[in-house]
Amino acid sequence: MAPGSKAHGPQVTGVLMPNCLRHRLASVLVAAALTAVAASPAIAGEKQTEEKPLVGTPQVVKDLHWGDVLFYFYQGDYVQSLTRLGASQDFDRIGNHTVEAELLKGGLYLSLGQHEEAGRIFKALLNDNVPLDVRNRAWFYLAKVWYQRDYLEQAADALASIHGALPGELEPERHLLHAQVLMYLDRYDEAIAALERWQPVGDRSDAWSAYARFNIGVALVRKDRLDDAAKLLDEVGQISAPTDELAALRDKANLALGFAWLKANRPADAKTVLQRVRLEGPQSNKALLGVGWADSAEKQFTKALVPWMELRDRNMLDAAVQESYLAIPYAYAQLEANRQAVEQYTLAVNAFGDEAARIDQSIAAIRSGRLLDAIAENDKADQAGWFWQLQELPDAPETRYLYHLLATNEFQEGLKNYRDLRLMQRNLATWQLSITAFDDMVDNRREAFAQRLPQLQQTLDTVDLDALDSRRTELESRLAAIEREGDAAGLASSRELEQWDKVQRIEKVLAQADPSDPMVQEMREKVRLLRGRLTWDFSSSHKARLWKARKELRELDVAYKEARRRWVLIERAREEYPARTEAFAKRVEALRPRIDGLMARLGATADAQNQYLASVAVRELESQKERLAAYSLQARFALASIYDRAASGTSSTNVPAESSGSQGGAQ
Repeated sequence: MAPGSKAHGPQVTGVLMPNCLRHRLASVLVAAALTAVAASPAIAGEKQTEEKPLVGTPQVVKDLHWGDVLFYFYQGDYVQSLTRLGASQDFDRIGNHTVEAELLKGGLYLSLGQHEEAGRIFKALLNDNVPLDVRNRAWFYLAKVWYQRDYLEQAADALASIHGALPGELEPERHLLHAQVLMYLDRYDEAIAALERWQPVGDRSDAWSAYARFNIGVALVRKDRLDDAAKLLDEVGQISAPTDELAALRDKANLALGFAWLKANRPADAKTVLQRVRLEGPQSNKALLGVGWADSAEKQFTKALVPWMELRDRNMLDAAVQESYLAIPYAYAQLEANRQAVEQYTLAVNAFGDEAARIDQSIAAIRSGRLLDAIAENDKADQAGWFWQLQELPDAPETRYLYHLLATNEFQEGLKNYRDLRLMQRNLATWQLSITAFDDMVDNRREAFAQRLPQLQQTLDTVDLDALDSRRTELESRLAAIEREGDAAGLASSRELEQWDKVQRIEKVLAQADPSDPMVQEMREKVRLLRGRLTWDFSSSHKARLWKARKELRELDVAYKEARRRWVLIERAREEYPARTEAFAKRVEALRPRIDGLMARLGATADAQNQYLASVAVRELESQKERLAAYSLQARFALASIYDRAASGTSSTNVPAESSGSQGGAQ
C-alpha cells in the first residue's frame, strides 16, 4: 500500500464533484437577477472562481426601501433581507423594482432552502423577458437544491430547462450533477451516455475528466459491466494528484475497483489496486481490510494478518476496524494456530461487548435530546441556508458513533432544518423584544403629539390666511388700476413719493405767494424742473416697475397657495395623526399573538424534528449494535467450534467466520 499525506476528499458514494464548486447560490444567482456588472463573491468562505460579467450596466436604486433590502442582502443577512423585502412589497414601497424584487425573493428563498417557493417564483418569472444567462443559472441552482432535498424528478426537470452552456466551471458541474441525478433515478444507461458525450474543457479539464471517468466507472459497475468499468477506474486510480482533492478521488477509484474485483472473485487484481490507496488517507481502513481479504482469498493467511493487525490498532468506531477483530482470529484458525485464534476471538467478544455497552449509553443520551443540543451549541454560525454544512462535531460520547450518519444527505438535510428552526426561534425572540420597543415608540408618539399640539395651535392662531388673501386681492386690483390708468407715480418708491409730496406742497405755497416777486418766480421755475425730473423718472422706469410688480405678485400668489396647502396638510395631520398612531398601535398589538403562535409552532416543529433526527440516529446506532452482536455471535460460534474440535481431538480445518464486509460490505 502506498503511504501518503492525509487528505480530506469527498465522502459521497457514487458520483463525485470537485469540492471547490459547491453552493455558490445566493450571491451569484441573485447578482445575476439584479443585473450586476460582475459575479458576486462566493458564499460561506468558499473558493471563488473567475466569471465573466453577466449583463450590461449596474442597476440604479430608484426606491429607498429597495436599497434597504439590498443593504442586508450584500451583508449576507438573507433572513433580514427577505423580511424587509416582504414588508416593502406588502406596503407597495418598491414599485420601480417589481421584477427584480421577485427574482431576488426567489434567490433568497432558494438560498434558505425553500425550494418549492423558489421554484414557484422562478417558473412565473424566468421567461423570455429575463436574460438567458440569468434563467440558466436560476434553473441550475434550483436543480442543486432539489437534488440536495432528494427531489430528483424536479431536479431533472430543472436541468432540462437549461438552454445552452453555463459560464465557466458551472458547465462541467452541471454535467456531473445531471449524471448524479440520472444515476439516483436508476437511469444508468442515460447517465453513462451523457457523460461519454461530454468532453470537459477549460483550465481544469484534467480534473473534470477524472471525475467524469470515475462517475462513468461507478455507473458501469452498477450495470455489471466490470471490464469496461475497470479500464476507467484504473486510469483514475493512477492519475497524478497534486492536490488533496485529486488524491482523495484517486483513492476512491482504487477502493471502488478493488472491492469490485473482490466481489468478482479476482483477489490478485483487487490487491494490486487496493495497495495504491494511501496508508493514512480517509479510505485507508477499507483498503487495509480489502487487502487482507484478497490475501485470504489466495490462502495467504500469514500475509493477510499484516494489514489486519495494522487495522485493528485503529479507532474501533470504524466498521472496517470492527471487522478486523474477526478477520485476525479467522486467519489464525486457518493457520491452525488455535491458541492465538481463541485469544483473538475472546478479545473480539470482549471488545464487541464493551463497544455495545457504550453504544447503549449513547442511545440513551440521544433519546434524552442531548445530541442536537450539543451540535447546536457547537455551531457558531448565525446564518440559515441550504449551503450550511456541519464542519465540526462536539466531543461527546453520543456523537462518536455517528460520523457515517452525519455524512449522509438525509441526516444533513434534517440537521439543516432543525438548525433553521432554531435560528427562526432566535429571530422571533428578537422580534418579541422589538414589540416592547414598538410599544414604547407608540407611547412616545402620543406624548409628543400631546405636548406639541398647544404650541402648534398657538402658532396657527397668529396666522390669518383670509386677511392675507384679501390683502393679495387688494394689491392685484391696485396694480390693475395703475396699469389701466397709466398712473406712473403709482409704482414709485417711498422716497420718490416723499419727494413728489414735497413738490406738491411747495407748489401750493407758491400759488398763494405774490407772482410778481422775482424770488417766487425763481422758486416756481425750480419746482417746475423738479416736477419734470420726477415725472421723467416715473415714466422712464414705469414698464420695468410694472413688470417687477407683476412678478412679485405672481410669487406672492405662489407663496399664498403653498401656505394654504401647508395649512390644509397641518389640519389634516392634526386630525389624522392620532388615528395613524392608534392604527400603528393596533398593528403592533396584533403582532404579539402572531409571534407567540409562531413561537409555539416552531417549538413543536423543532421538538418533532429533534425526535425524528434522534430516531434516525438511534436507528443507526442500533444497526451498529446489531452488527456488533452478529460479529460477537460469529466469534462465539468460532470459539465453540475450536473448543469442540479440541475436545474431540480432530485437527483444525476451515473455521468459518462470516464477514459482512469481506466482499464490499464495509464500503
